Amino acid sequence: MADLTSKQILDAGLDDWRKLAQALHARFLTGDFVTGMGFLTAVTEAAEQANHHPDVTLTYPYVDLRLVSHDVGRLTQRDLDLARRISEIARERGVEAQPGVVAEIELALDTADLAAAGPFWAALLTGSADSVDGNDVVDPSGRVPLLWFQHTDAHETPRQRFHLDLWVPHDVAEPRIAAAVAAGGEVVDDTNAPSFVVLADPEGNRVCVCTFLER
Repeated sequence: MADLTSKQILDAGLDDWRKLAQALHARFLTGDFVTGMGFLTAVTEAAEQANHHPDVTLTYPYVDLRLVSHDVGRLTQRDLDLARRISEIARERGVEAQPGVVAEIELALDTADLAAAGPFWAALLTGSADSVDGNDVVDPSGRVPLLWFQHTDAHETPRQRFHLDLWVPHDVAEPRIAAAVAAGGEVVDDTNAPSFVVLADPEGNRVCVCTFLER
């Protein structure tokens, strides 16, 4: 099953959805719990028919949905098809999507010794030292953000080892970066835009603003 390209995802016409780090994300403004439950009941029926199921967060004013093919760990045509069907259900019920607000945080840690650092952070964050998958600490229950390890040479000079990766919709990245700069930040490195742009706050703490484009 071949990976979907950025162009295939963009050309799918999924206006209600945005790809972030790994998955498709959507927020539907249901307004109240009863409407949200009715919407999710219809989504559940569609998911059962497709034998493919989204991750769901239901709150009073909105429903957040996340789609990824868990069996292969990436997006597939199944996700695009179910996303399209969920959007149809939303339109049928008069439920509005708010794609520009979705976001996802990942933590990045420089390390010269993944074998030593990985189990420590896995045990601390998830309760199990075995929650290391490649370069990542993954919480199967989704309680904490993904932590990934960025390999670096050993060094003694103190420096920032942690940084945040903020995943935003591709069409939100530029205005979000502009807002952060207007609020006192600065662009440190934009050579990899639109894949990611490195920003710093007034004290030099860094964050990568990431999109799925050109990856």
